[in-house]
Amino acid sequence: MFQLGSALLDGCVLAVLSHGDAYGYSLTQEIKNVISVSESTLYPVLRRLKKEGFLVTYDQAFNGRNRRYYQITESGRAHLLETISEWSQYKDAVDSIFEGGEPA
Repeated sequence: MFQLGSALLDGCVLAVLSHGDAYGYSLTQEIKNVISVSESTLYPVLRRLKKEGFLVTYDQAFNGRNRRYYQITESGRAHLLETISEWSQYKDAVDSIFEGGEPA
């Protein structure tokens, strides 16, 4: 398993939320389908992204309890686009090494 850096985890969270709002558990489950991450890892990421203005939260009743939903902001969408661009460049460079060529 590869080590997942915080910038990449941030990007994954923002990417999932760019498709629609989600509550913490469902967000964790969706990300866990692709990478290994626990709720105890994800919640501090969500708090930090909210503090940085990339997310907002709201509560919604569900079966007599409140669920906290996370929603990406315009600032979060801009940050996601930057992350996608940086990831693409990084991925291309690593792919070129794996394929025996020179880094881009």
